[in-house]
Amino acid sequence: MDTAALKHTWSLAQSLGDEVPLFFYSHLFLRHPELRAMFPISMATQRDRLVGALGRIVSNVDELDEVTDFIQQLGRDHRRFEVIAAHYNHVGASLLATLKHFLGELWTPELASDWAEAYGVIATVMVQAAEASEDSSPPSWPAEVTSVERRGLDISVIEVRPQPDLPYQPGQSVAVEIPARPRLWRYLSPANAPRRDGSIQFHVQMVPGGQVSSTMVRSLQIGETVRLGAAVGQELTLDEAERHRDLLMVAGGTGLAPLRAHLERIDQEWQSTGQAPRVQLFHGARLPWSLYENRLLQNLATRPWFTYTPVVSDDPSYPGRKGLVGDAAADSGAVQGRLALVCGSPQMVRHTVSRLRAAGIPQTDVRFEQFATLDEDSHAGHHHEHDPQPAGLPHGD
Repeated sequence: MDTAALKHTWSLAQSLGDEVPLFFYSHLFLRHPELRAMFPISMATQRDRLVGALGRIVSNVDELDEVTDFIQQLGRDHRRFEVIAAHYNHVGASLLATLKHFLGELWTPELASDWAEAYGVIATVMVQAAEASEDSSPPSWPAEVTSVERRGLDISVIEVRPQPDLPYQPGQSVAVEIPARPRLWRYLSPANAPRRDGSIQFHVQMVPGGQVSSTMVRSLQIGETVRLGAAVGQELTLDEAERHRDLLMVAGGTGLAPLRAHLERIDQEWQSTGQAPRVQLFHGARLPWSLYENRLLQNLATRPWFTYTPVVSDDPSYPGRKGLVGDAAADSGAVQGRLALVCGSPQMVRHTVSRLRAAGIPQTDVRFEQFATLDEDSHAGHHHEHDPQPAGLPHGD
């Protein structure tokens, strides 16, 4: 399999813009109209999400060993769409038909064979993971909304209780569908460690024009039932060895959510064992009233293991640290030997990662979501202007 050719031809297809997804969906829905119901009524925000996810994952099939767990998570997660193996066949056929149409003479028998083989490898991993999970977990989890607390102008903290309990690790994300926006799924990170009562807290920030985030902040009511997908994501989780390392956390806006889940877990362990890694958190917001967890974090800073620095970028009168949160973290002197977890808008993540690496943190010790598709709602949904949106198929956002 010529993986260099896969990457090259996918980059060519990407350069053609909206024509590629338009052809893909036309091909898919004309041949399999029954699949249309899996997608939102309005496809305006769907655009290249599924096609982009497919192209990135399949064209990087040579890295499968590194991301097998992630692809398996996606397979389990996509059971919420009632996806069956035949659907993967339909989607794959439309992907190859789309590439053939736009690549023209470049679409040789060899290239067609390589794309087909790569897609088959990825789809098989996802299907097998989905099948294996059928006996142990539901396709999706109904969850009752038990609390909605508005935190300022554009942020709500929402608590739900899924039945049965939804397993996840701090740092992961789950897809959420609300009754008012059927089939418009958004990925949100639980902001708490797993609890005995199974409750999950989400931090949601409105985005201008965002159909789901705005509705969740303004209109979601206690007693409503939302649907949740299986937990996905690995970049912001910690394995057993990493859980004992000193941490540098850098969050922008509601990118705080997955990091707050880690803080809750660490505090629980500290209270039961007296042991905890040193943790320094920098939380950035444009304006001071957007530091929506300031009181909780200030209280947590009385713990011997935790240091908290709020950072405000757009208010010159703010008495604390001003500027970009990535600069504050990189200049703090607290980088050596620490594992860095970064979550926020794409711009914030790029700047912060660059600054931390320049400050001496090895590339392997700077962690952030890397499998992401841009999402008009979720960028500010719970991760400021960024929701680490796992790429998958078919995608309901």
